[in-house]
Amino acid sequence: MDEEKRADVAAVGMLVAIVAAVAWAVSYAFDAQRAGATSALVALGVTYGALAACALVYAWKTSQLKRWMVPASGDLTRGFVASLLLFALAFGFVKLITMHHGPTPQEGPQRAAWMARLYLQLGDTKPLREHQAWVGAGIAVAAMMEEIVWRGWAKSLLERLVGRRFGWIAAACAYALAHVPTLWALSDGEIGKNPLVLIAALGAGLVWSALARVFGDRLTPSIVSHGLFDWAVLMMFRLWGPSV
Repeated sequence: MDEEKRADVAAVGMLVAIVAAVAWAVSYAFDAQRAGATSALVALGVTYGALAACALVYAWKTSQLKRWMVPASGDLTRGFVASLLLFALAFGFVKLITMHHGPTPQEGPQRAAWMARLYLQLGDTKPLREHQAWVGAGIAVAAMMEEIVWRGWAKSLLERLVGRRFGWIAAACAYALAHVPTLWALSDGEIGKNPLVLIAALGAGLVWSALARVFGDRLTPSIVSHGLFDWAVLMMFRLWGPSV
């Protein structure tokens, strides 16, 4: 096996490891028994922390670290505008799809229950309200780690395998694939499988991957967009129930 083929096999192995690790962490964190539990956050944090560290080592060895992490003028504005777009899409999805009554009397309430189940998984809002600064810092760090892993490492690996033209789309699909376990983790006997997180991962993943693709692989725009979007839907403008 020549060096190119060995590198391709290594890239596939790393991608499988990324998807599998995140899928396990997501499955663990979104299990109904761990709704609002600290252990859920720890599982996600440890998993993404380890993956982000590996991603940074990969970026350094492949001479991509500076391109990923050094911001440029206008990146904050780009990230802010992208977060507004994402929130508008999420708000429209909730209002037009999950809250809209379908052809059967049960379909509308079931879709609304998907959203309720997701927010109930996040737990009581009181700790969020009392520790907003810590929550903000946690969201910022989490957004940075996710972007380094998916829009940095995974996208780079996929660009090697399928080309730059389609690599960013493949990265968004891999990001969504890692969230497939939430179909079952957020389900119950009344509402069936819950596709909300999977849909959100695919939609947001396409936006964040596009930001990295368009702006020279820099991660600052997608990190800013990711963090602001998470802050909006978790704290300021919740899509279900009162905001924090």
